Amino acid sequence: IQKLCDRVASSTLLDDRRDAVRALKSLSKASKYRLEVGIQAMEHLIRVLQTDRSDSEIIAYALDTLYNVISNDLEEEEQEENLPKQVDDLGSQFTEIFIKQQENVTLLLTLVEEFDFHVRWPGVKLLTSLLKQQGPQVQQIILVSPMGVSRLMDLLADSREVIRNDGVLLLQQLTKSNAAIQKIVAFENAFERLLDIITEEGNSDGGIVVEDCLLLLQNLLKNNNSNQNFFKEGSYIQRMKPWFEVGDDNCGWSAQKVTNLHLMLQLVRVLVSPTNPPGATSSCQKAMFHCGLLQQLCTILMATGVPADILTETINTVSEVIRGCQMNQDYFASVNAPSNPPRPAIVVLLMSMVNERQPFVLRCAVLYCFQCFLYKNQKGQGEIVSTLLPSTIDATGNSVSAGQLLCGGLFSTDSLSNWCAAVALAHALQENATLKEQLLRVQLATSIGNPPVSLLQQCTNILSQGSKVQTRVGLLMLLCTWLSNCSIAVTHFLHNPANVPFLTGQIAENLGEEEQLVQGLCALLLGISIYYNDNSLENYRKEKLKQLIEKRIGRENFIEKLGFISKHELYSRAAQKPQPSFSSPDHMMFDHEFTKLVKELEGVISKAIYKSSEEDKKEEEVKKTLEQHDNIVTHYKKVIREQDQELEELKQRVNTLTSQNEQLQATVTQQVSQIQQHKDQYNLLKVQLGKDTQHHNSHSDTFQMNGIQVEEVSKLREELEEWKNKHELLQGQLREKDSVIEKLKSSQLEMGTAEPSSQTNKSGGLEHNNELQKELEMLRTQVQLQSAEISKLQLENQKLQVMNTSADPVLADSGAAAANSSDLEGRLHQEIKELKSEVKALSEEKESLKQHLDSSSSTVAILQDEKSKLQQEVAESKKEQDDLLVLLADQDQKLSALKIKLKDLGVPVEDEDDIESGDQDEDEDGDEEEQD
Repeated sequence: IQKLCDRVASSTLLDDRRDAVRALKSLSKASKYRLEVGIQAMEHLIRVLQTDRSDSEIIAYALDTLYNVISNDLEEEEQEENLPKQVDDLGSQFTEIFIKQQENVTLLLTLVEEFDFHVRWPGVKLLTSLLKQQGPQVQQIILVSPMGVSRLMDLLADSREVIRNDGVLLLQQLTKSNAAIQKIVAFENAFERLLDIITEEGNSDGGIVVEDCLLLLQNLLKNNNSNQNFFKEGSYIQRMKPWFEVGDDNCGWSAQKVTNLHLMLQLVRVLVSPTNPPGATSSCQKAMFHCGLLQQLCTILMATGVPADILTETINTVSEVIRGCQMNQDYFASVNAPSNPPRPAIVVLLMSMVNERQPFVLRCAVLYCFQCFLYKNQKGQGEIVSTLLPSTIDATGNSVSAGQLLCGGLFSTDSLSNWCAAVALAHALQENATLKEQLLRVQLATSIGNPPVSLLQQCTNILSQGSKVQTRVGLLMLLCTWLSNCSIAVTHFLHNPANVPFLTGQIAENLGEEEQLVQGLCALLLGISIYYNDNSLENYRKEKLKQLIEKRIGRENFIEKLGFISKHELYSRAAQKPQPSFSSPDHMMFDHEFTKLVKELEGVISKAIYKSSEEDKKEEEVKKTLEQHDNIVTHYKKVIREQDQELEELKQRVNTLTSQNEQLQATVTQQVSQIQQHKDQYNLLKVQLGKDTQHHNSHSDTFQMNGIQVEEVSKLREELEEWKNKHELLQGQLREKDSVIEKLKSSQLEMGTAEPSSQTNKSGGLEHNNELQKELEMLRTQVQLQSAEISKLQLENQKLQVMNTSADPVLADSGAAAANSSDLEGRLHQEIKELKSEVKALSEEKESLKQHLDSSSSTVAILQDEKSKLQQEVAESKKEQDDLLVLLADQDQKLSALKIKLKDLGVPVEDEDDIESGDQDEDEDGDEEEQD
């Protein structure tokens, strides 16, 4: 080893150093050389890690050697019985030497970042071993190193499963009991990656990798409120539901599946643990209900073939998911077992609890489930107690109720069933005074022929019979819970003359250690009977009971016996957490909720015992005063409540009246604005009609009818006459234009027959004529429309005249005129508006007719210009024809003179007749062609 270390330190060749490190690695595997290799070679190996980073092979050998030295995972065949303790110390010491220089851990973190498998994997294993040996110190070094935790989180994303799986183990060690690192790992997306790995591996059917991931999740979530909230807010609870999808075939579960499902159930419990803050637990419980996780758990609960330990853990998980959450408790109450006929799940579970053949842990789990179902659930408590009351008991006996099962367990021969049933019934009465009073009505038929006995009396009867300690402890806890804060129950208890002597006898005796617990509970029950006594029974007033304790027991002895309860070891265990967890049935003595009651009552009972009669009287007077004060306060509260109701009603009435007032005001303002508009219209009409005040007052010249004068009607008549005259003028103008156009047409036709050369001009004129004809047709239709409108206006004018004549008798009688004025005024307004609109329409049509006339007159002028041009062309053509005739005559003369000269010269010349005949033939041919 010494030579090898020298070679590692002094050799210049890399191969020599590599071989030396390989040899050290081989020696380190043997336990007898481990110590020497660690002592001599550790420093040289660390230097190799620092200097030979470029060679992955020597780095791998060095890391493996350090792992063998530090790790305690020795081969099985080399382990001996006397070695383990020494081995543990050795690994821890070497780890301490290695981490003394923090740079060594930082160097290791950088090596873990390398992608090379032969460097990364041994680096991960070495770091895991360091964390196992000196966890807190290594955690602190990694926490302060830059990006230390983040670099390790990258291991989960490695595609090589070996490194990823060992990375999970490394993070398990890294996150143990370190909240700061747990938070960093969680915020580095650990939940997402771990849940993905669990899904890839097959959820509960997966192998040991799933188990490792679940253990890491537990580390991250347990007692870490920040991470729990992050898990819930990230919607990761919903991703847990597929874990619990168990098929119908539940036979043959592998050990790994049982382990995985057990860890999954524990992870659910971590999120809803009673030790978590109430707000966080409640939000997780609601999320589990909404995503269907609770429903899935209840399915496993009622399934067949599920292994016993999984069923027990499922019951415990369901218990904490429903504890204190009304919505989940209501759902659990509605769950039925798949039996025929279907039974509520609560009844099926209680049957297991009171069945002595069931496993002890399963019975404890059912009791816990029942307690959680009733925790802060007054509705559930009422349903359980109602199954005991006479009016609701099923007379047919076909179905077993929860109350009947509890009573059966309470009085069975099995002491464990007695205790469980008593504690379960006590939880049904917890902090519910109404149900404590109702339970006094329960009557039990003990045997045939005997009268029924109350449940309270039967409990005291069993106590006096000297049954097992566990049974008596359970019954005493039930009685103490029942009587606390319920004076009527105390009165019923004291009404039985045998109860107080029995309690005093039990407390006064000097019994063994086993009976001391019963004595303490008897002292507590007697103290409750004093403290909550309303002095309604003369023989058992507070003062008399105190005197009895003083004579029979002694105050000091009573207080000492009372103190036995809180000093008991089993009491301290039960006070730690709500779940009943006992190593054996014999240790099942105290309930968690009962320990709270003892803590609350122990002090006040001690004070009550030492109080004198005068103090009691003063206290009673104070109580009476307080009661009177409370009554006065209650009365005033009632009065205030009634006044509040009246105030609310008055406020509502005020609101309705205010809204009605606003509506009426809006209506009034609208009507005022309408009236103002009418006034404005009326004044405008008065101005338009030019009505003055004198003419308004004098009825001799003109009369007024509903604010509209007859002058307006006469003006309208005059306007109608004007329109008629204009209409006739327009018709006359149109007739004149028609005659002019007809003349133009005839002249153009004559010119067309006279001169063939003017055909092209003629065609253009015809087109203009066609257009003029179309325009004339349009004008005629418009004139016809105007005449129809004028006739319509004449009819309306006649109507107005009739209305004027009918208005005369109305004007004669002033009273009748006032009555019909509004109707006539409205009608006249409407008719005048219609007349005005028609006049406006006529004026628009007049303008359009004027435009048409202007356009037609312009076309006539254009046609006249064209006619004059054509006439000039005709005259010019006639002149040209005359000139041609003159030229032809001159040519004829010249031709005849030339013919004569030719004849004289002896040249044969054709006769004129032949030439003329030929000319005639040519002329005839030309005429025919022209005709064609």
